Amino acid sequence: MSLAADTRDAARARPFVLDALRAGVLNHSAAATWLAEKADLGGDGDADTDAIATALRRFREELSDYATADRAATVSMRSGVGVVGDADAAAPLLSVGGTTVGSEGRQTAILATGEVDAGALAAVLRRLDAVDVDVAAAGVAGDALAVVVGRRDGATAVRVTEDALSAVPVDGAL
Repeated sequence: MSLAADTRDAARARPFVLDALRAGVLNHSAAATWLAEKADLGGDGDADTDAIATALRRFREELSDYATADRAATVSMRSGVGVVGDADAAAPLLSVGGTTVGSEGRQTAILATGEVDAGALAAVLRRLDAVDVDVAAAGVAGDALAVVVGRRDGATAVRVTEDALSAVPVDGAL
């Protein structure tokens, strides 16, 4: 593979680099130096960072601009939930494999219904991570999205979820 192809692959493997490229805020030289080290571009530590920076600039021309869209969704909070290993729990909020989010526990579920999908969930999770809110469980199906957080993080998680759903990255911008 060529250095340019390797550079594109390295950028795709690091979505934040793609976001920065699309938004036009990437320092190409700094990113080239970082990718040369982290993605082992150029082989034995003797990478041509100028060539990598040029490959990033050219790759940027192929990408769509960074854009977001508002998702129409209603966000609510349900206290007193918990993540349990019993998939037979009555009226589970979320169930994956043998693990269920049920109506008994000390955690809080943030529920969003409306125009939600995996991209919306990814945007919510990235934003919650950015404000150091730990997520115990999360999922999306149909027109429902659920995120389970600690009881004390509930109000913050509602605000973050609402904000995230008002600006979900589109056109591969995530």
